Amino acid sequence: MHPRTTGAHTTSDVLVVGGGIIGLVTAWRASRHGLRVAVADPEPGGGAARVAAGMLAAVTELHYGEETLLGLNLESARRYPDFVAELREASGGMDVGYRACGTLAVALDADDRAHLRELHALQQRSGLRSEWLTGRECRRLEPMLAPGVRGGLRVDGDHQVDPRRLAAALVAACERAGVVFHRARAERLVVAGGRAAGAVLDDGAEPAAGQVVLAAGSLSGRLGGVPREVLPPVRPVKGQVLRLSVPRAYAPFLSRTVRAVVRGSQVYLVPRENGELVVGATSEELGWDTTVTAGGVYELLRDAHELVPGITELPLTETRAGLRPGSPDNAPLLGPTALPGLHLATGHYRNGVLLTPVTGDVMATVLTTGELPEQARAFAPGRFAPPAASPPTSPSLSPAGVS
Repeated sequence: MHPRTTGAHTTSDVLVVGGGIIGLVTAWRASRHGLRVAVADPEPGGGAARVAAGMLAAVTELHYGEETLLGLNLESARRYPDFVAELREASGGMDVGYRACGTLAVALDADDRAHLRELHALQQRSGLRSEWLTGRECRRLEPMLAPGVRGGLRVDGDHQVDPRRLAAALVAACERAGVVFHRARAERLVVAGGRAAGAVLDDGAEPAAGQVVLAAGSLSGRLGGVPREVLPPVRPVKGQVLRLSVPRAYAPFLSRTVRAVVRGSQVYLVPRENGELVVGATSEELGWDTTVTAGGVYELLRDAHELVPGITELPLTETRAGLRPGSPDNAPLLGPTALPGLHLATGHYRNGVLLTPVTGDVMATVLTTGELPEQARAFAPGRFAPPAASPPTSPSLSPAGVS
């Protein structure tokens, strides 16, 4: 079904503002539930997915203080195989590069080894499966590793997908499902009768909708017309990523994702089946800057070289920088806001690709039933709402003798 046209306006059941992977999966899933959906984005399939490495690392990415997020990450990882199969069919057979290859996190010195040991203990306390390996066992799995590797964690359940191919397949699935694309930037939310009712685009179009989903990644907090009390508190976190090519003479270079902490910075190497090797990623709080810097490239190559010395022999094919949508607690904002008709699907930070399947399902449920599923309630946007002001206490009710 397609949106209705009424004069100069189009009317949908749902307008999704933002056509990155989160906006696209929301649109696709909503359309599969019978809703008429439109997406506003000047370049659908772009955004942070163009830069992301695509690690599906619910276990390896576990951080202290993020145990609540872990449950959502694990649930989304569990859904990935079926999600990929369904998307392949819905997109006309497009492959998204899903690989159940596993991940190896390694330590290069005694401090890193102690850190990994602590992470292993946290994983075990959380009921996660990972195996501690000696340095020799790590090198037996991945012969290209540096001789100085002190030990590591083998996590067979942490896989990968190619975010660029994932985005392309979601665009195709949306088009085949009848989603209408407005290839323009949303400038302002339209509020009518006390509820979100559409948007004004920079090409002059004003698509109307019964519900609006703000899924514009790091730009979600900059849409005009959104009441201040429901504006999502997301910020851009810059990440620089490199892509290299592995010539056939070097294959197989790595058989799985390899990652480490080098001098306090995370570095990872993600080998694709097509011979591409993704190296990332910096994490920089620099506002809206997306400049690829010599320093960023140098640091990534330096750290990757300490991990896998042979990497400096590979052709460097691409350097790119993008912006992750960070939230105050590094977890996404999913579901209804205090403004009727306005929903959020943003703030996924470093887990956007991993959380794609569960986000699509959660948002489709919200849009069709109005209810936020149990597994997503801890991530409702209202958790960042300012507390209501308490009424002033009457002096006559104050305890005697208390000033």
